[in-house]
Amino acid sequence: MNTKKINKAKLTEKVNTILETAKTSVKKANEYALHTTEEVVTETISVASEWQQVADKALKGGVKLLDNQQNIIFDTLESYKNHFVSGKKRLGKIFA
Repeated sequence: MNTKKINKAKLTEKVNTILETAKTSVKKANEYALHTTEEVVTETISVASEWQQVADKALKGGVKLLDNQQNIIFDTLESYKNHFVSGKKRLGKIFA
């Protein structure tokens, strides 16, 4: 039976080298993930801010439009009211 003698020093050195390589790789991957996440969050905040400004302008314009429409409706109702009141008076004169 041939058995190889394991050189503990070489084995320990190999294991340590592998561990250091793994640590370095994991550290680089972690730094990349953190950097990418930071970029994504920053870009998301920037885009959300732009959309917030767009929504603000749209709401302000919508409020002005709603105000105009409301005024038109009230003016129209006032005209109908005046028309019906004058019509009632005329009808009263005809049948009186």
